Amino acid sequence: MHKSRLGDLVIDCEGGDIEDHAAFWAGTLGRTVEANPTNPRYRRLEGKDDEIGILVQRVEHSSRVHLDVETDDPDKEVARLEKLGAKVFQRFERWVVMEAPSGHRFCVVSPQLPGFEEGAVSWEE
Repeated sequence: MHKSRLGDLVIDCEGGDIEDHAAFWAGTLGRTVEANPTNPRYRRLEGKDDEIGILVQRVEHSSRVHLDVETDDPDKEVARLEKLGAKVFQRFERWVVMEAPSGHRFCVVSPQLPGFEEGAVSWEE
């Protein structure tokens, strides 16, 4: 058995300054930019505890929006999603980029947000 849930909505931004992108999206969505970022490529947009997580990410590909699926077992979650029709697009050390049958890309990641155990769905193998 493993668990998964919708994690972050990630706003991929090609080029420009990550601080400017984060400020724009924070203002647009009524959130604040995290005060002490831990990674120069990402800025978390902080909101209410019960809202979806939103990250602004600096990328080298075209700007787009994608979802992160959090899981406590990436290998099992990738296998489950492949059975549903998704395909692995690219594997990285800490996440897997997948492509849905519709062509939308999304990432399978380890839990990033609080409340994973309480909010995740349990899957039987």
